[in-house]
Amino acid sequence: MDTIKSFKGYGKVDPQEELAFKRKTRKRLIILSISLIVLVVLIIGAVVGTLVHNKNKNGSNEVPSTPTSSAAAIKAVCSVTQHQESCFTSLSSMDSSNSTDPEKIFQFSLKVVMDSLENLSTFPEEWMNRTNDPRVREALQVCKVVLDEAVDYLNDSISTMNVDKGGKLISVPKIADLKTWLSTIITDQETCLDALDEVNATIVEDVKLLMKNSTEYASNSLAIVSKLLGILGDFGIPIHRKLLGTMDSGFPRWVSAGDRRLLQAAMPKPDVTVAKDGGDVKTIKEAVAKIPKKSKKRFVIYIKAGEYVENVILDKSLWNVMIYGDGKTATIISGSLNFIDGTPTFSTATFAAAGKGFIARDIGFKNTAGATKHQAVALRSGSDMSVFYRCSFDGFQDTLYAHSNRQFYRECDITGQEGP
Repeated sequence: MDTIKSFKGYGKVDPQEELAFKRKTRKRLIILSISLIVLVVLIIGAVVGTLVHNKNKNGSNEVPSTPTSSAAAIKAVCSVTQHQESCFTSLSSMDSSNSTDPEKIFQFSLKVVMDSLENLSTFPEEWMNRTNDPRVREALQVCKVVLDEAVDYLNDSISTMNVDKGGKLISVPKIADLKTWLSTIITDQETCLDALDEVNATIVEDVKLLMKNSTEYASNSLAIVSKLLGILGDFGIPIHRKLLGTMDSGFPRWVSAGDRRLLQAAMPKPDVTVAKDGGDVKTIKEAVAKIPKKSKKRFVIYIKAGEYVENVILDKSLWNVMIYGDGKTATIISGSLNFIDGTPTFSTATFAAAGKGFIARDIGFKNTAGATKHQAVALRSGSDMSVFYRCSFDGFQDTLYAHSNRQFYRECDITGQEGP
């Protein structure tokens, strides 16, 4: 067994490295500021150009209709995307798309993605009824899970753009959220295709065709927020930003002060204690059943020393959960699901976390399937803003599946086999 990677903690930033980082950041800000000005000029120029063209064409000084100027603005915004034709066509066809504001056009682009995703999300169950092949059905179940998740993240994206009167439509934190969630929406669709491709399903090409619009539209929205709305937001950070986006305590800025205290506390007060010889419950699954759905309050589970042989899933509705044990070699969660025995790679995880804000500390995650069983995941995380502190991940192939969203690992060990 080879140690593939080990994450170590971060101490104080070296002054010379910090100075070099500041210089690079200033240079990037200058370049990106110029780029932003150029993009804005392009959009304004496209609209003005249309006005002049129509004036010359009509031989009058009348201001052209809003749809004409809107079309020019949409075309300019879509110029930053990879799929410019589908971007322009989809946005132009919207009833409420007569706006020249890039931020509003971006909002319309999210609605376009939602329409396509809602149409797509019904296919897994429909197609499950057409096949008796258990492996294809398992793969379609993966599609159902990830597409449902994609719809949720798109709803979050749309909600974050809905602001009260006088509120700020776009900000640096919002841009970071939108880029993350739109990337996850694309990843979720790719995960569905990967699951089907694993079983050599003949329906893969059909599904790719079904996904053509939703993947292109999501890519368009991501390009707009990244290259246009977020061109400064991407690097528009204070000059005094620490390396790797960490704070002095060695955690990302998105880890709250309260959560950092929990991570550093000797024994955080648990809501539920799991112990093989007692406690509130004897299994982790029993503890998971007690977690409130979509809670904004941190729910803490303490798992006492021992090896717990069970497969645990924290689905997308279980938010802000923290689990901690007695050490990464003392508290072990173990399983053996694997691809060779009929489980899609996505579903082989001994422990899976999808709900946002997940934290794990002082725990080991293990998949004991062995090298001959091919893909066998110890931990899969798609939890946004998740933290793994002083944990171990032990397996053979695909030990750690960092699926999507923002994740942070500190003082963790990963062991596995590099090849099949």
